[in-house]
Amino acid sequence: MDPAVIRAREERRKRKLEKQIRRLEKHQNQMKPLEELEIPPAVADDPKGRARPLPQLTTEQIEERWLIQKEWSRYKFAQHSKEIRMIDRLVESQNKALTELRKESEELYQAAIAFVPNYLPIEIKGPVETPPKPGYVAKEGDFIDISRKWD
Repeated sequence: MDPAVIRAREERRKRKLEKQIRRLEKHQNQMKPLEELEIPPAVADDPKGRARPLPQLTTEQIEERWLIQKEWSRYKFAQHSKEIRMIDRLVESQNKALTELRKESEELYQAAIAFVPNYLPIEIKGPVETPPKPGYVAKEGDFIDISRKWD
């Protein structure tokens, strides 16, 4: 065979591989479309075929579950009450400290209750409230719902 033909074939093969690599690199960060994550139609059409029957509970099991739920409710109520009492104690001690500070120095008290804008790192962006433009007539149009139905 002619060496030029062999070299041309090698170059073509090399360019083809480079093109495939570029294509793979271009599409590597793309997420999978949602259609690939859908439930197969055969499964979606027959939900009763996949449903498992619930086991029949005895009266002892029902009563035991009821008692466990009641005990859990008591526990959560006690936990909530404890947190509320703790917050009340903290607020009361803070108010007491501020009262004592005010007795010592009004200047220090005012500095203590002053608002510090950079204390909470919050940035709020949103529409501003503006009056409507005079003489502006809003266009009426049709709303077409193009979202997919998942029945």
